[in-house]
This record gives sequence, C-alpha cells and structure tokens, in this order.
Amino acid sequence: MLKPQAYTSDGQSAFFDEMLGLDGTPRPAYAELVKWLGSQSRASFRHKQQEADAIFRRLGITFAVYGAAEANERVIPFDLIPRIISAAEWRFLERGIEQRVRALNAFLYDIYHRQEIVRAGKIPSEMVNQNDAFLPEMMGFDPPGNVYAHIIGTDIVRAGENGFFVLEDNLRTPSGVSYMLENREAMMHLFPELFAAHRVAPVERYPELLRETLASVPPQDCDGDPRIAVLTPGVFNSAYFEHAFLADQMGVELVQGSDLIVEDGALYMRTIRGKERLHVLYRRLDDAFLDPLNFRPDSLLGVPGLFDLYRAGKVTIVNAPGTGIADDKAVYAYVPDIVKFYTGEKPILDNVQTFRCSIGEERRYVLNNLHDLVVKEVHGSGGYGMLIGPHASRTERSDFAERIKARPANYIAQPTLALSTCPAFCPEGIAPRHVDLRPFVLVGDKVRVTPGGLTRVAMKRGSLVVNSSQGGGTKDTWVLED
Repeated sequence: MLKPQAYTSDGQSAFFDEMLGLDGTPRPAYAELVKWLGSQSRASFRHKQQEADAIFRRLGITFAVYGAAEANERVIPFDLIPRIISAAEWRFLERGIEQRVRALNAFLYDIYHRQEIVRAGKIPSEMVNQNDAFLPEMMGFDPPGNVYAHIIGTDIVRAGENGFFVLEDNLRTPSGVSYMLENREAMMHLFPELFAAHRVAPVERYPELLRETLASVPPQDCDGDPRIAVLTPGVFNSAYFEHAFLADQMGVELVQGSDLIVEDGALYMRTIRGKERLHVLYRRLDDAFLDPLNFRPDSLLGVPGLFDLYRAGKVTIVNAPGTGIADDKAVYAYVPDIVKFYTGEKPILDNVQTFRCSIGEERRYVLNNLHDLVVKEVHGSGGYGMLIGPHASRTERSDFAERIKARPANYIAQPTLALSTCPAFCPEGIAPRHVDLRPFVLVGDKVRVTPGGLTRVAMKRGSLVVNSSQGGGTKDTWVLED
C-alpha cells in the first residue's frame, strides 16, 4: 500500500510540507487524500501512471526542449497526486493576485503616458525608459478599456504556513493553461472516486471566460460581436499545442502571420470563402516579431502594418505590445512600490528579496555571495540562463561572475527559497517534491482569476527547478470550496 507514514524519509523535512504537519498528521485539506492514498497499491498507481501517459501522448500534449542540436518534443511528466489548496488559502491568494494585476495594468498605463511614478521618484527613469522591454511606440496610446495585460500568469511559491511569495509576473505571452485544463480532465477520468470525496472548484470554464475577456475589449470601430483569432508562430513553437487547443476550445480561428493581411484600414484573414475581417488578435508571439514594418524587418511570423492598424484603433492586440516591461525581472524588485503607488494599499502578496546587479552595492553583494544565491537573466525564461549557486560548481560560479561584470543590468539575484513540498508519486513511492503555482488571470471588463492554476513540480529529488524544460512536471491543483 502507499503509506504516507514514510513520506519524509528522503530528508526534505526542513521544508514546509503542504500535506503533513510537523507532527506527521495530515493538514485538514489533505485529510481525505491521505486516507485514500493509504488504500491504494503501488501497482495500481503504476497502472494509472501508464494510463495518464497514454492520454497525454494521444492528445499530443508535448513541449520542446531546446539547447541540443535540435529541439526534442517530449510528453510533459504528469504527477498523479493532486495539490490541494483550502478555500481560505485561496481567498487570500485571489485577493493578492487581483490587487497585483490591477496595479501592474495601472503602471503600464502610467509609463506610456505621464510617467507619474517616475516623477515621484518611486522607480528610476532609466529602469523604464532605457529598458529593452519598453516600447516607445506605445507612448500616448490608449488600448481598449485601458487594459494592457489581459492574460497573466502569476508565479507563486510557498515557504511556510502563511508564507506565499510572488516569484515573477508573466505578462507577455504566459503559457501553461492547456496543461491545467488537461490535467483536470485526466484526473477526473483516472480517479472519479477521489473527486467524489472533495468539493473541488471547477476550472473547465477557462476557455469560455477567455473568449468573454477577448470579446470585452473590441477596437473602437467594431459593430456587433468581434471576430477573434489566435495568432501562433507555427507548429515548431514549443507551445503550439496550447495555441491550437485554446483556439479550438474557444471556437475561434488559429492563424499564422501568412494567413493575415492589412488592407483598407482593417485586418483580414484569408479563407476559402474570401477575406474575413478580424477585430481581436490573441497573439502568442513576441513584440519584436509582430510587424516587420515597425519592429524586426526580418520577421516572417508577423503581419506588415499590424502595429499601425493597432495604433489607429482598428484592431485589438492581446496582450498589448510593450507589456513586457511590467514583468521585467529588474522592474519586479519595484512591484511592492508599484502596488502602493497605484492602490494606496500595502501589498497582500510579498515579493522575494531581489538584488539588482545594475546597482553597485547590490552587485558587490551578489558577486561575494554567489554560492548562496539564484541569479537570473532579466529577460530569461523557462529556467534557461540561470545560476543556482548552492548547486553550481566553483567554475560555473566564476563564469557567471564574469557575465555579471560584463553586463550587470542583465542580471538580478535572489536568495535560494525553501520552496514548499507536496506529495508526488515517484519510483520509491510517495515522496515530497518542490512545487510552485501559476494561477491564470483574465483582465477585460473585470478581473477573473481561475481557481487553482498550474502546479509545476520538480520531479527530481532535491531539485528546486520546476520548469518542464529542466525536467519538471505538472500536477492538478484542487481549490476546495467551502
């Protein structure tokens, strides 16, 4: 049988465990799960794991691992044991997330208009105006509804009973929501009896709410219901499955740049029936590739003239160009001040302490303490371009120190967090593994936070890196209802 009594035997008990208290008794939200796990056999779980792998392989849920001679497509590891969040914990997180995304949208409006936060001395001018993610072409433009970031993935980690921290804000083209939805489908198929023992908040309405959000921000000259499409870079993109999945679930077209044309002051999609106008474009490619006439001239992924059309109020681009500055890892250090400045409130969710290598005193601290810190590229993602000091060799730390000295503004550093652990089904049985959480937020006519989100889990023993590109997996996230 799968007995959680031996659960802490792998030596990770120093970390906050979300299933068991310090005395080994289950926390209230996990009581039914612990009882259920005790009734399961290892053989049955292995069979269920094989069934889950077959489901994801059949659906084609893959991701690309880059860095080798060529990208390798893999099925993302899926863990069978759900992560459970109590109703009270979720209410706290939801309030904090909503406060944060409202403040970040207000920040984006401000920096592309009067820059009052810069005038007030709350954030240095060079942090905004000399930032690679800042888009001067957006100055003075009012996007529909004054919403810049419509779709946000807020990465949250836990380090204690009430110790929730925002690790980063993803406001450009956040991914992973398809895994959240398919994880839930798989769990409902594999373990219906476990669902019957819990009141789990649903997540399946996300595609419907996404479409409602997109439809709530039409361009100025749209009469009637807006026509929506998802713009993908194409089948070779690591998140292509998600692009196709969301377009299918919303009942809208999936298009590439070559399918679109700007003509007569409007955006059209080429179809076998002729041209059809589009009003809202949910883009899943970076700013630089959106429009070769305004940004990278060598881009074959975007649409010539798209940005001019957007500025003229003839089409809505979601998320708005230029949102990347609000999830820049150097700007992240100022988010508590951003929240206070625009809401007049103390941040509900804390930041992780962050050292900016662009500041001399902080850079010197980082260089002297690389063995204790996690160093990240300001515009890095996917777990690439990181140094995890405690796990790095002396040579790796020395090489990274030279990178920091050469381009200090390109790096920030943070303490190594004691990420919470959740139970995972591993070759040795049930064992604690480190996790984070990416709730998905929709911002249009109102703010909608999907209950739960995507839990990413570091499947390797002792690892703190949860990214799928670095060997991490995912698990279903259950928010319990009162």
